[in-house]
Amino acid sequence: MFEKKNNVNNFLVIIIFLTSFITGILFNEYVDIKQGLWITKNSENKIDREIQKDLDLKLFWEAYSTIKNEYYSIEWIKKEDIVSWMISWMVNSLWDKHSEFMNLTEKKAFEETLSWDFDWIGAVVEKTDAWVVVSMVIKDSPAKNSWIIPGDLITKADWQDLKDKNLYDAVKLIKWPAWTKVKLTILRSGEFESFEKEVTRQKINIPSVQTNYFEKENIGYIAINLFWDKTSEEFKEALKEVNDKKISWLIIDLRDNWGWYLQSAVEILSEFIENGNVLVKTKYRDSLFNNEYKSINTGEIFNKKIVILVNWNSASASEITAWALREYNKAIIVWEKTFWKWSVQEPFDLSNWGLLKITIAKWFTPKWKNIDQEGIEPDIEVVFIKEDYEKLYDRQLEEAKKILKSFTKYEALQLSVDKYKEENKSK
Repeated sequence: MFEKKNNVNNFLVIIIFLTSFITGILFNEYVDIKQGLWITKNSENKIDREIQKDLDLKLFWEAYSTIKNEYYSIEWIKKEDIVSWMISWMVNSLWDKHSEFMNLTEKKAFEETLSWDFDWIGAVVEKTDAWVVVSMVIKDSPAKNSWIIPGDLITKADWQDLKDKNLYDAVKLIKWPAWTKVKLTILRSGEFESFEKEVTRQKINIPSVQTNYFEKENIGYIAINLFWDKTSEEFKEALKEVNDKKISWLIIDLRDNWGWYLQSAVEILSEFIENGNVLVKTKYRDSLFNNEYKSINTGEIFNKKIVILVNWNSASASEITAWALREYNKAIIVWEKTFWKWSVQEPFDLSNWGLLKITIAKWFTPKWKNIDQEGIEPDIEVVFIKEDYEKLYDRQLEEAKKILKSFTKYEALQLSVDKYKEENKSK
């Protein structure tokens, strides 16, 4: 009898619950069973209101009201532009050069870049107070082959002055269409006179891994242009290819490599570092998401001497690769300081306004060192001279070959570096 009554009561409770739940659905509400709370269809607005309390925009609304009521040319101002600039300046206030807001036009260009298949000269430019400055150059691109370098100011494109152009209009004059020529007027840092470069635009589609073999020195060479989803597979094939030639040494070229996929870097590093060793750590605001990326080597370790070439354009996964190989005494780093990007960004779509890309985590070395504002200083700095640009002479690559011989002779990494510097002090 007692059991039957309980069953009836339980049945009534279930009926009431289901009725309430269905009613909630009809009125666009639902029950959060875990919290035991009613949450209405306006729950997102409730969250928004909580966020709104975090920031007092009274001054903004006062300023906007004044502009709307008093500004002479208000009819020419688009409200979308005001909102877009608001978001941009808010992101700029983070003082994080890797976080950015993109409007719809910029978002389209960003997605085009991710596809790695577009018309371009292969140089990333940024707007300055005067003209546009080259910030990055893609390996083997028309810009790279024309010896345009980061830091170059592009003042004109086909005789059109870029001084008063916005970034989008300036890029439009420089980048397309493919197989046409553009004459760029360039002012280089440290020089007083500008010069001209005629560059043929191309369809940019560069392989992520390229291989070479220097028979005279018996050196294998692998250039990693980008850490993409299939880069580690391509690298393993390239490593096998050069290793089959019984090479004595290896050069890994990470110049002008912006990074991208961390997992590809982890898989590549696993060819050189013993299984289970920590390669890099990721730290989030919420420590529950912190992670350690370890070597996943299941076969033989490549134990021959390595020189890594890096430059100002080497960033992100490139820096992680270079740092790990040096930290485990596997490689000497040559050329110039890297780009110092040791952070993780995630893109967020903002309705149909554009894209917000912000830093959500940072990378650390196995010893919990973050070099996001430092970059990696090379063990040996080898600087291009003006004649190298004119003669298309790759001084870094040629010096890397000499450094490898020293590395093999003296075995210890730091001793090899010191001896090379000592032997080349007078040069």
